[in-house]
Amino acid sequence: MVCIGRRRESSSVVARKQVVMASGLAYFDPDYENLSSRINPPRVSVDNTSCKNYTLVQVDSVNKPGILLEVVQILSDLDLSISKAYISSDGGWFMDVFHVTDQHGNKITDTKTINDLEQALEPKCRKANVSKTWSGQRVEVHSMGDHTVVELIGRDRPGLLSEVSAILSNLHINVVAAEVWTHNQRVASVVYVNNNTTCRAVDDPIQLSTMKEQLRNILGGSEEDEKVYHTDFSEGSTHIDRRLHQMLFADRDYEGVCFTSANDHLHSFQPNITIDHCEEKGYAVVSVRCKDRSKLMFDIVCTLTYMKYVVFHASISSDSPYASQEYYIRHVDGCTLNTDGEKERVIKCLEAAIRRRVSEGLRLELCAKDRVGLLSEVTRVLRENGLIVARAGVTTVGEQAMNVFYIRDSSGNPVNMKTIEELRKEIGHRMMVNVKMDPASEKAPEASNWATKSSFSFGALMGKFLS
Repeated sequence: MVCIGRRRESSSVVARKQVVMASGLAYFDPDYENLSSRINPPRVSVDNTSCKNYTLVQVDSVNKPGILLEVVQILSDLDLSISKAYISSDGGWFMDVFHVTDQHGNKITDTKTINDLEQALEPKCRKANVSKTWSGQRVEVHSMGDHTVVELIGRDRPGLLSEVSAILSNLHINVVAAEVWTHNQRVASVVYVNNNTTCRAVDDPIQLSTMKEQLRNILGGSEEDEKVYHTDFSEGSTHIDRRLHQMLFADRDYEGVCFTSANDHLHSFQPNITIDHCEEKGYAVVSVRCKDRSKLMFDIVCTLTYMKYVVFHASISSDSPYASQEYYIRHVDGCTLNTDGEKERVIKCLEAAIRRRVSEGLRLELCAKDRVGLLSEVTRVLRENGLIVARAGVTTVGEQAMNVFYIRDSSGNPVNMKTIEELRKEIGHRMMVNVKMDPASEKAPEASNWATKSSFSFGALMGKFLS
């Protein structure tokens, strides 16, 4: 006789299930989750008819930890602006609706973008294409060859990026992609490099050891520094923005935040964050109101995830130029924010997450044929002209290197446009240069007039190489 019944659960599974359910959270059985995902794969709907001004993206899926961050990350990687969103993930099902536009405020009508969006939200395609699609945040492995990822974090100071790039250049190491963030006198960077001769990952132990030692020397500072520096290597792909948030959060860059004359430009981005309680459902309600900008929702959700909070419901709206976001959360252990210390920590962490990507002032865009030493040359010229890089992004498409720098002068004040003219004369004959105010800036004196003299469009160039 064959008996068919429920599978017997191991004692560890039973214990884990009891602990999680006692905390008030929904329990996710990994085997059931995988089976349910196969039976009920995510349903993605892209609707351009229901709303006059926005494209509606609706995602229905089996609920699982981290799914909200995955979805928001995909929308952000496709450079879609989220104007409104409604999220609900109580129980075993995840349902959300996003009102999105492109960066110009238009609905998403491009067939390729819609197909990319639908495919990216499918779990099989997401895993298969994670290292083969260019989203502005991943390395295009199939066209660049292997690469080594260099992670750097330490105390920020003028000229540091120039020194880092000079070390790599002297070691004949090419930078194929990079992202640099600075916040609260700390700097974090993820750099993709390869060997200039082989176009493969840097795997020579002697070369790696030399690079690590030299980078540590310029990052180290004094032994009395309370915060340590860090350098590390890895091979493979990583999501740069997520990793930078993770690195700075682990570095506790949210502590001791204060406004000085050097960062008064951040006052307009000072968010208003409050935390209340929904006693009926046992949620902590986090409300954020601040100046709206690209990827704001991603930065907030990413930080809540790394702080091990689960978002059960959320409502997002943008009333230009401000955004209002409300999250109903619990900690993964089922606890809510019951103490003033816990609330203060969450508020500080979210404030830091919002400000890390903010760089009001001049945005300098450079395009040139890729070569070893290009980044070193550009950053050296910036340093010699008394300019500080607050944030930077480096990408390589084919043989073209496209670099973006958010710059200010050494005192933290807006850059004198005469300095930019001198800079353009010095390097303009070797690369295409475009200067414009960051969209976040409230004032645009002189810069807008100067920028209109150039017919070079960085966005159009990127689109040309990616088409």
